[in-house]
Amino acid sequence: MPGTIDRRLAELGIELPEPTRPKVAKILPTMVVDRLMFVSGMTPQWNGELRYIGKLGREFSLAEGQAAARLCTLNILAQALAALDGDLDRIARVVNVKGYVNATADFTAIPDVVNGASELLIEIFGEAGYHTRTAMGNVVMPFDVALEVDAVLEVRI
Repeated sequence: MPGTIDRRLAELGIELPEPTRPKVAKILPTMVVDRLMFVSGMTPQWNGELRYIGKLGREFSLAEGQAAARLCTLNILAQALAALDGDLDRIARVVNVKGYVNATADFTAIPDVVNGASELLIEIFGEAGYHTRTAMGNVVMPFDVALEVDAVLEVRI
């Protein structure tokens, strides 16, 4: 029987990608310490296919950057789903989000890009989706992706 978050995703017409293992880094996609789940930085990929390769302010607009941030966040949720045995209702709240934006030197809408991630989490989790956040512009990113997002989630044990 689908849970509350599964129903919310269905209402919003949101499908999660398949969780993938890191391509190069020797890291875990998730780790739970006490009641906090740390989700490693996720890139904009769909079922392992990298998307949004390039820089904000050159190859991509603000709206495209927000879409990339949403895709990164869907990958965060896919990793959480796998780590929580298929039960996203175990996420009590979103604690922290960090967004790293591959941008040209004159592109200053970094926080607006990362809003794509923040707004999606609030849309899905409601009040429990509000979180603290850092948004940073970067000169270069792994695989030249436009964005990477990581998160800290409070989980029910």
